[in-house]
Amino acid sequence: MHVNFNNIYRLGVKELRGLMRDYLMLALIIYSFTLGIYSAAKGYPDSLTNAAIAVVDEDCSQLSQHLADSFFPPMFMPVKNISIADIDPGMDQGKYTFVLVIPAEFEKDVIAGKNPELQLNVDATRMSQAFTGSGYIQEILMRSIKEYFGEKGGNAASAYSANLVLRNRYNQNLTASWFFGVAQLVNNITMLAIILTGAALIKERENGTLEHLLVMPVTPFEIMVSKIWSMLVVVLLASLGALIFIVHGLMKVPIAGSGVLFMTGVALHLFAVTSMGIFLGCVGKNMPQLGMLLILVLMPMQMLSGGSTPMESMPAWVRIIMQAAPTTHFVAFSQTILFRGGGLEMVWKQFAALLIIGVVLFCFSLERFRKSVA
Repeated sequence: MHVNFNNIYRLGVKELRGLMRDYLMLALIIYSFTLGIYSAAKGYPDSLTNAAIAVVDEDCSQLSQHLADSFFPPMFMPVKNISIADIDPGMDQGKYTFVLVIPAEFEKDVIAGKNPELQLNVDATRMSQAFTGSGYIQEILMRSIKEYFGEKGGNAASAYSANLVLRNRYNQNLTASWFFGVAQLVNNITMLAIILTGAALIKERENGTLEHLLVMPVTPFEIMVSKIWSMLVVVLLASLGALIFIVHGLMKVPIAGSGVLFMTGVALHLFAVTSMGIFLGCVGKNMPQLGMLLILVLMPMQMLSGGSTPMESMPAWVRIIMQAAPTTHFVAFSQTILFRGGGLEMVWKQFAALLIIGVVLFCFSLERFRKSVA
């Protein structure tokens, strides 16, 4: 088969010029790789940030002060000391998500072994912080009491025969936005690559320019490759900008590995998913149909790729099936390179799998594209 690379280049430039005139699509690209990533990372409901907390200290002891001082930013806002009469009005007005009540003679009762109770009032209407924060507060209180009596040399510390020292690798402070920012970047790369290539093919059909191309001395192979390389370049540059300026610059996510190696993997992934976009563009006859197909294909790929839930937690048959999805390998090498600082020796299997999946999808999509224009 004779391939005219000049035709591929010029057809690709035509696609880029057409995209530059599509302001709605440009707005989608800009949003997806800027505000879309930042808002998804910072607004994730399981993250506890700046929770409003107040303390009613009826004990006024060194222990009660030590407990109140255990809550500090960025997980909690500065602690407000209030009276017991201020609890209901403050929570009714939404001023506090948590109100901790320390009863009188609390420290004496702890020393005497009477097991006194602390009361934690929670505004359950703030569900994202209520469920997560309650567990955090309980853990903080138990740790603070242990530390206090350990420093005082009291008997309460002698009940513990061993200490557990936690060392969090790759994300020392368990900053949720680091993980979800990268996860959203991965999802948006996949989504935009499929949308751009599928939409480019459908617009050619809707505008009647696809028939014009077919009467020119160009082949279906050249048309398909031109759409793939042009949209690949757009998403590749957008993802590079998002990684540098949004993920690393604005969100302060440290990049442990090689950016060049990561972008090489992104290019392999884009080769696979842009080919998938061509196939969906052939199946869907218009943009609404493409949107429906995108939901059916993209959501399972993203939810079962290991980005939200570890692959080990899924049934064996799901893990086997998802090995054929490019997003599974994309998520795996992204976390290895960006968080763990892995090199080529650790991700070459994912790269090889993406190359094989991309070639298979490209051949399958090319055959479907030839039949659709025949």
